[in-house]
Amino acid sequence: MKPMADAGPRILVLSGPSGAGKTTIARHLEQDDRLRPSISATTRPKRPSEEEGKDYYFLTRELFEQWRATGEFIETAEVFGNLYGTPRKGLRSIHEGGRTPLLDVDVQGARELRRLGYGGVYVFIRPPDLATLRQRLEQRGTAPAEVERRLARYEWEMSHRAELYNFEVENRDLDRAIAEVETIVKQNLFGDK
Repeated sequence: MKPMADAGPRILVLSGPSGAGKTTIARHLEQDDRLRPSISATTRPKRPSEEEGKDYYFLTRELFEQWRATGEFIETAEVFGNLYGTPRKGLRSIHEGGRTPLLDVDVQGARELRRLGYGGVYVFIRPPDLATLRQRLEQRGTAPAEVERRLARYEWEMSHRAELYNFEVENRDLDRAIAEVETIVKQNLFGDK
């Protein structure tokens, strides 16, 4: 895919359908000292395995709306009835610390970051097929109705790949997908050979 103009601070964006593996891949990339995760805020309930301030900032809808009204977010999106946003302060802090922010956002978030001029590397993580995506969502305990909602969004998400992303990686085999994304990041964000 073609590189896109860098009009703003450089970032690394990972996006893809829910269940594609982007968060797992992001966790591996965080081992590179040049990257720092940008912690998003959300109104969705915390899952048992998640930690406040590490996985997300879990906010009430009222507090989220207050943050949005006062300009605390760079971008926000509503996904499956829950609000998500990238706190401005966190991204600024990462840049000021000399690191590159790593954002794990949905397609709406990537679109907004592009619109705002954030350049860098945008990688779309996709599952090999819809059946695999269904299986992954079910295995992580997603409620059946929620699985269907997420699968219904799949085609829309897939349709925005060429428009928003520099690269696309299929996550059929996790180790291979991680290696591919690491190579993309090292060569295209940091100039490593």
